[in-house]
Amino acid sequence: MKSVPHVPICDECIIKGHSIFKDLTTDQLDSVHYGKGSSLYKRGNIVYHEGHRINGFYCVQDGIVKIYKTGIDGKEQIIRFAKPGDIIGFRSVLSKELACTTAKVIEDSVLCFIPSENLFQLVKENPAFSMQLMQLTCRELGEANNFITDIAQKTVRERLAEILLILMDTFGLDSDKVLKISLTREEMANMVGTATESVIRLLSEFKLDGLIDLHGRKISLLDIPGLRKIANM
Repeated sequence: MKSVPHVPICDECIIKGHSIFKDLTTDQLDSVHYGKGSSLYKRGNIVYHEGHRINGFYCVQDGIVKIYKTGIDGKEQIIRFAKPGDIIGFRSVLSKELACTTAKVIEDSVLCFIPSENLFQLVKENPAFSMQLMQLTCRELGEANNFITDIAQKTVRERLAEILLILMDTFGLDSDKVLKISLTREEMANMVGTATESVIRLLSEFKLDGLIDLHGRKISLLDIPGLRKIANM
């Protein structure tokens, strides 16, 4: 991790879609901009650890960060991925609790760190910002509830198909229908909640069925309706 030479300007980030800050006044934006710090994180860097106290939250300016919990056996359970425009760590700051997840960089990232006192000030002063934050919290809770239901009621095959579609909706496809995120097979397994060997086998089956194509860690989605049918979405 190292400081970036040019700190991203919050006004420019709003143009890029950082909607959580879109209702801030000019003075509030200036307060956020001058109170934050920006750092470059390389792939594999840990942003914060589960069980540690964090004194602010992070806004992803560039790159991808995975958010996960660690089981009693040390196995990761990936909760979600944060992409440019997303904020992470804010729920632990608001609840004044220890971080309930770990954040790890999977693509070189630029993150802006905003101290907790700035967050509390914005919540108190700007009702529209507070509403945005509450809606974001509810969306993440809804996603967590859906994940729990899937784990309980769907097969591994169904969950893998659904994960591929979620990655498509989150990151999109390039002109060759390749997912714009590259994950290891272990990371895929940690999302699905199964063994790495099971994911490798199922991806091979999906390829044989003409649903996807594999290019190392890159995955092309060839038959999206077919994947939706398998995922029962």
